[in-house]
Amino acid sequence: MDPTVPPAADLHVLGALALELDGAAPVARDRLDQAGTGPLADLVARDLAGFCAEAAELELVLVGALYDPVELLRPGWPLHRELDQLAARAPRSGIAGGGRVIAFGSHDGRLPGALTPSPDFAGGPLRLLPFVLTGEAGAVARVGDAFERELIERGMAGADTALAAQDGFGLRVEHARYLTVHDLAAMTALQYEHAGLAALWPLLETALLQPDGEAWLDQPPEPLLHYVAGEVRIALFSPAAWYARYAGGVACDSDDARARLQRQHQHFEARQRQIAAVLGAHGVPVTFVHCERDADYRNALG
Repeated sequence: MDPTVPPAADLHVLGALALELDGAAPVARDRLDQAGTGPLADLVARDLAGFCAEAAELELVLVGALYDPVELLRPGWPLHRELDQLAARAPRSGIAGGGRVIAFGSHDGRLPGALTPSPDFAGGPLRLLPFVLTGEAGAVARVGDAFERELIERGMAGADTALAAQDGFGLRVEHARYLTVHDLAAMTALQYEHAGLAALWPLLETALLQPDGEAWLDQPPEPLLHYVAGEVRIALFSPAAWYARYAGGVACDSDDARARLQRQHQHFEARQRQIAAVLGAHGVPVTFVHCERDADYRNALG
């Protein structure tokens, strides 16, 4: 499934203005009011047209708020979908070239709809302002193809765009660039690999790009996971089942051996909790399935 095509929606290009922050500097605010969002959105529209002139013919929808990558990388692209749905009822302002800009900012500190950033994910070094481009199907397809080729290599934002974001949000920008959701997913996959979570990424990727698909994580010593029917099922092994799958053949006839096995089991349980937390952050439902020794574990998770 192409992530530029949200389910049950017309053709769209989904992306974000990505701000890489100076981690030592504070962030004064995570949202802009309407007066601050409009000029920034116009600068974004100009930048995007610079990468592909046909983008100026499309409608740009942007929210003046900062989000963590996990808030964008969720099945069904709910944040982008919310932007698209709100845009259907929003006033429009024209820009040069015939395109339109719809900019969502806060009013009395509140953002419309379900656009409020989660405080649970505040403070990360990469902050994102999501945008949607929509319009005539052929033009959207051509712009989407161009962005997939171009943005990852030369998608730097204009200096005045970066400065406007820096001043508006009260932060210090090291780099400002544009990404498609494909680009963002690829960057996140690399980060997860460096964090020791490479084995989990195929399940997350399936949830994002093929939500009706299926994927397994069946690589001991990792937990056993199955993505199916829109959720991840995690095998919750009884102690005997865990021993048979992960520690079979290891002697446990001394206090030292039993202590080592206990530590190994505790590490395994911590890994399960870590994986469940990462999946939850990405909006992927998790179900734990009890598994006893000698059971058909894959069938239990089917």
